[in-house]
Amino acid sequence: MSPVHAVETDVESIPSEFLQYWRRLDDPAVRRGRRICRAVLRFDPIPAADKVLDFAHGYYDADPVAEAFVDEVYLTRGSAEGRRMLDQAIAQGIESVTDAPGSMRALFAEFERAPAWLDPEKVEHGAALFRRFGPAVFSFAGVETLLGYTESSIVKPLALTGGYAGATALNRFMETARFWIDVSDPGGLDPGGAGRATAMRVRVMHVSIRRHISNHPEWRTDEWGVPISQSDALITLMSSSLTPGLAMHLMGFRTSRSEIETLMHYWRYIGHLLGVQPRWYPETLVDGLQLSTVFFLKRAKTAGADGVELIESYPRAFTPKTGTPWRKRVRDEINYRAQLGYTRFFLPGRFYRRYDLPNPWPWALHPLLQAPVIVMADTARRHSARAARGLDRYARRRRETWWRNEMGDKQSKFSPTAKLRRPASGPRG
Repeated sequence: MSPVHAVETDVESIPSEFLQYWRRLDDPAVRRGRRICRAVLRFDPIPAADKVLDFAHGYYDADPVAEAFVDEVYLTRGSAEGRRMLDQAIAQGIESVTDAPGSMRALFAEFERAPAWLDPEKVEHGAALFRRFGPAVFSFAGVETLLGYTESSIVKPLALTGGYAGATALNRFMETARFWIDVSDPGGLDPGGAGRATAMRVRVMHVSIRRHISNHPEWRTDEWGVPISQSDALITLMSSSLTPGLAMHLMGFRTSRSEIETLMHYWRYIGHLLGVQPRWYPETLVDGLQLSTVFFLKRAKTAGADGVELIESYPRAFTPKTGTPWRKRVRDEINYRAQLGYTRFFLPGRFYRRYDLPNPWPWALHPLLQAPVIVMADTARRHSARAARGLDRYARRRRETWWRNEMGDKQSKFSPTAKLRRPASGPRG
């Protein structure tokens, strides 16, 4: 029995778009790539079959513990009351909410319980590693996301809520950046830390979005799984740890293999706080590369016009606004061109040219021009604890200054868009 036929007997638990992964394994280019990888890098880029199936089934896995809370509180008592109870529990502890139902207590019990695999020292080290990239890693992460905007399961939740297109693109991206800052600042994941609180709010926000989108006529569960599934969330965790650890080498950061694996552990814990508990989580660099291979082989590229809109909205979101004071206008002009440079630097040329994106030259060279300084600074960090502390303070200050320049005194709300897009004409798939 062929791999495709064997899997197609279980289509109820595997999205139909995923099935082409097994078909592509027989592609001559894929077979040739596997041979080269085995010979040169000494590992097979294709993981074991059980891991692939875990990833495939994960497209139908959601977050039942948080969903029970949202159903019992937000959908029964109202969103305002749900938000009040959530904020009180985050600020003062679950015991302070005297009328907290069992579902809410179960959610906070899971949230506060350290998983058996957790290594607190790795989490602290991973946060420091992530901080050292400064705001450059935010730009990389934003650009990297564009490669996923070809996939309907990733694009549709954003498109239906208007999350990352048009006028909302900048605010939503900066809200995500605030999350990255909060979870990686020193003490951010400790009890009472800003990152820990943000993680819970984002977790509940994801459930609310999933509840709204699951019943939308444009959502196709049989093709994509559930909205914001465990598997798509797992790919997001990899895009915050594995890929920055590798890609930031292009700018001069000397991230070692063990440091990348530490980043992966750190983001695994953030994922735990977000309710991301996949059946299989990659723990090594090889595991992460294998998962990335599976994701790229299963890509269906069916996002269409929604994906195009999100991709083309990203760099233009940083376009300077008229009527701002001249000092801020100068900073905005520089930042806009820097974003164009990062976008072109990290995106494959063919991908960039496929879309209506602004001319990035000569700004596409600026990430590369930073490399000599970054190499020297990163070398100093490795050999001097004093230098490491100073560079950490500098990176934190740069991140906060970068964020404040775009957002000023605005506060991130981490709440879903109130209204979903009206359904397109035609029957639901």
